[in-house]
Amino acid sequence: MCDIVVLFDGYSILKNEEEMSANCSCTLLKGINNVIIDTMTPWDTNKIVSALKLQNITADDISYVVSTHGHSDHIGNNNLFLKAKHIVGFSVSFETKYYIHPFDEGKEFVIDENVKVIPTPGHTLSDVTVLVNSTAKQTVAVTGDLFEKVEDIEDPNIWLDAGSEDPAKQRINRLKVAQLADWIVPGHGPQFKVTNEIIETLKQQFDKNKANKDD
Repeated sequence: MCDIVVLFDGYSILKNEEEMSANCSCTLLKGINNVIIDTMTPWDTNKIVSALKLQNITADDISYVVSTHGHSDHIGNNNLFLKAKHIVGFSVSFETKYYIHPFDEGKEFVIDENVKVIPTPGHTLSDVTVLVNSTAKQTVAVTGDLFEKVEDIEDPNIWLDAGSEDPAKQRINRLKVAQLADWIVPGHGPQFKVTNEIIETLKQQFDKNKANKDD
C-alpha cells in the first residue's frame, strides 16, 4: 500500500478572455517506489523541494516521475529527479534511453503492486492517469487534466473550455476512471470522493453524447 500526499492542490482561474491563472496538483506517493506526479511550473522549484523535505524525502529518493501529460504546468521540475525513470504522457525514459510501451494499445504500465499508469487520452491524445492502492485500502486516481476539478462533473464546459483534443475519448475515460476509483485527485482542484451520483452523471453525459452522434 502507498501513502498518498497531495503536496499542492491545483487551481485554475479565468481572469479575462486573454488570461488564466493556473497551476496543477502535485502528488507524492510513498511506498515500494517513491513517485512524484505532475511537477508544476519551473517557478515552483523551491516549493517542491521544501514540500518534499517536510516528508523526509529528497529528489534522489524519487524512483519515478509521472507527468500526466506534457503541458508546461505539469513538467516544470522534472529535471530535479535525475535518478528517477520519467513517464511523460505515453513517453517512458531514463537519461537518453527511451522505452517502448504500448499505451496507445490500452496497455497499463505497472510501477509496482500498488501503483500503475493507465492511458486516458482526451485532454491530450497521450494523457495518463495513475491508479494507486492507498494505505486506507482505497483506490485513488491521480488524473491530471482528465478531470479539471470536482465542479466539472456538473459543468462539462469547465473541462471542455480548458482544452480537449478528443472530447469523446475524454468522456469515455472520465467515466472509466470514476468507476475504478474511490477518490480522484484532479489536475486543477482538491481531491474529491467518487460517489454513485458522480458516476451516474458521467454515464448520462456519455450516453447523451453518444445518442447525439448516432442521430
